[in-house]
Amino acid sequence: METAVHDTGSAPTRKPWLMRVGIGMFALGMIAVVAVFVLFAAGFSDLPVWLSAVAGVLTPLGLGLGLIALVREHRRR
Repeated sequence: METAVHDTGSAPTRKPWLMRVGIGMFALGMIAVVAVFVLFAAGFSDLPVWLSAVAGVLTPLGLGLGLIALVREHRRR
């Protein structure tokens, strides 16, 4: 019976730039989503449009870019 041996001594690989951009955009979008919920819970009903746009656009866009980077990285290997 053979067992798989993984090389743990190699240096960790860096994330592709597209993955880093996607993670950053997703994080900013999630911060905007939390801000919208907190402001709404605090009683503010007239929230700025730009905040809602950032929350609604950056989060799925960052997730999409991260998924594209994942697929591209998997195809290279």
